[in-house]
Amino acid sequence: MTKAEAKARIAELRKAIDKYRYEYHVLDRATISDAALDSLKHELYALEQEHPDLITPDSPTQRVGGKALAKFAKVTHRRPMLSMEDVFSPEEFAAWSARIEKLTEHTNSQLPTPYFCMPKVDGLALSIVYEDGLLKSAATRGDGKVGEDVTQNVKTIDSVPLRLRSPMGVKLPKTLEVRGEVYMPVKEFDAYNRKMKKEGKEPLVNPRNAAAGSVRQLDPTVTSERPLAFIAWDLVDDLGQARQHEEWELLREMGFKAAQAKLCRSVEEVEAFWRALQEKRDTMGFWIDGMVARVDDNALYASLGVVGKTPRALVAWKFPAEEATTVVKDIAWYVGRTGALTPVAVVNPTFVAGTTVQHASLHNLDEIERLDVRVGDTVILYKAGDIIPKVKGVLMELRPAGSQATKAPRKCPVCKTDVVRREGEVAIVCPNKRCPAQDRENALHAARAFDIEGLGPQTVSQMLEQGLVKSAADLFALKVDDLLKLEGFADVSSRKLVEAIKAKTRIPLDRFILALGIRNVGEETARDLASHFGSLEALMAASEEALTQVPNIGPVVATSVLEWFADSDNRDLVASYRKNGIVVGTGEKRAVSGAFAGRTVVITGTLSTLSRDQAKEAVRAAGGKAGESVSKKTDFVLVGENPGSKADDAKRLGISILSEADFLRMLRKS
Repeated sequence: MTKAEAKARIAELRKAIDKYRYEYHVLDRATISDAALDSLKHELYALEQEHPDLITPDSPTQRVGGKALAKFAKVTHRRPMLSMEDVFSPEEFAAWSARIEKLTEHTNSQLPTPYFCMPKVDGLALSIVYEDGLLKSAATRGDGKVGEDVTQNVKTIDSVPLRLRSPMGVKLPKTLEVRGEVYMPVKEFDAYNRKMKKEGKEPLVNPRNAAAGSVRQLDPTVTSERPLAFIAWDLVDDLGQARQHEEWELLREMGFKAAQAKLCRSVEEVEAFWRALQEKRDTMGFWIDGMVARVDDNALYASLGVVGKTPRALVAWKFPAEEATTVVKDIAWYVGRTGALTPVAVVNPTFVAGTTVQHASLHNLDEIERLDVRVGDTVILYKAGDIIPKVKGVLMELRPAGSQATKAPRKCPVCKTDVVRREGEVAIVCPNKRCPAQDRENALHAARAFDIEGLGPQTVSQMLEQGLVKSAADLFALKVDDLLKLEGFADVSSRKLVEAIKAKTRIPLDRFILALGIRNVGEETARDLASHFGSLEALMAASEEALTQVPNIGPVVATSVLEWFADSDNRDLVASYRKNGIVVGTGEKRAVSGAFAGRTVVITGTLSTLSRDQAKEAVRAAGGKAGESVSKKTDFVLVGENPGSKADDAKRLGISILSEADFLRMLRKS
């Protein structure tokens, strides 16, 4: 990016961020998620660091919050309440630490510099001032210099001491300031919302918004009814403490709750603590969105100073966000095994949900038109348990001038055949059955159905290009000498792959039906067909009437099966499988009784005691079907750790959600 381009991008980002921050902090209206706003701020901060001469006093990176609302009395802070630099990855934290170490090379501090690390509580920051040990005032952060007087509201919070205890051997100064975070514990938040729903009142949105909204009530009696709590994280005045971890003990002795913290002496130790907090964030009882790390030595902390509005010796290491912003570089179209073209946004590398991503799903042309996403757009990416993130929306304020609406391709991007759009379907399709992309995807699909390990997209592409295979059935005729022609294959690796393929020549009927890649026939439908017909020969000879008599099979699937077996090329494929030694088993009758008899269960997230396939088999053994997507026909959604969007779909549709413990309990009863 040239300096002129950076200057233009900085101006766009500042305008957009100011708009979102004003709406959130001043108007109490959130029009963008915190994660997406953080991502925009991070991009702006990074650009300004690359071009420090472009930093201006009115940049969003140089201010902390929003204006104080006129309806509250304004309070000028004794010392500014500064913001923190955000980092989002181990690499970014290591870079921050390296800068600190470089700056401290000529100090007497022992290296590596010890860091004091604590959870970053996701609530509302407060400054509480005591005089002669009694609570005198409490104020919100506001714009960092001037906040809102919320003293009467804060006095209603039980975890805020009205009178300080005197730490042993320490005389409290006449005026003493403590800073920290007001929050709503998750358990109390849930109980409060249940009470609101029972009374027919509007529930609170989330613990963070609940805490902020409760503290900023004009009527203290409303605040007193809300189950708020307070955690202290900074002792502003000097009581003789030389290090931050000593402050932590003083705060506790004075009567404040302080979150779990750890003194770390290396970057590796900091990262381990950050990961530990991430793993147990759901059990801590309050929302956290990251970890704060600061230089433990207070004198060194002060000597490192402030850059703009950010202390140099303090950083917030955010947890992987489920949302982030990035710029669309291109929209590519990929051809699947059925010939359907799927649009994918190619984006600037972006760290989201723990991984750096460069592609985002756009589903189909209808979705592109709904979002109106274009090359050059700044978009919000969303990732929740999914491998590939999705585009959630476009930030129209950052759209470049002269952008063009995205149009569907007229030709297949691989074989250049004219594409078609089947009547009543959303997908754009390449009708060429010999399209190289379809051949590759069909071979990969079959390899997964046969459970062959070691066959990836690049290997299959090479096999097709070299003429070693023309269809998935040809995989079973491969010899060691054939594979030696491929890049990256030597004698040992060639033998391993051939042995892995030969070991899979026996296959159950339902897996073989799945391997054929018939349109509209997935895992469960393949099981229904195998169970009903019992043999491949019976299925191949089935009439439309016979197919529609299969439970859960409608006219669309029946037509797909009939058309597939009526095609001579497809029948030749089945013959090739048999010629190359494939032995297809018989169909097994489905269980008709059990805990999930006649019911469909969709699984999302990671289970601790079962793999995804084991859970599916358990559902089937208990008489149920393991569905792939959530719909009104779904009976249960089994939710594990880090669930995807299916959990949200279940809540939206009012479908029963099972924990892993619930699932296992139902299986034991059956």
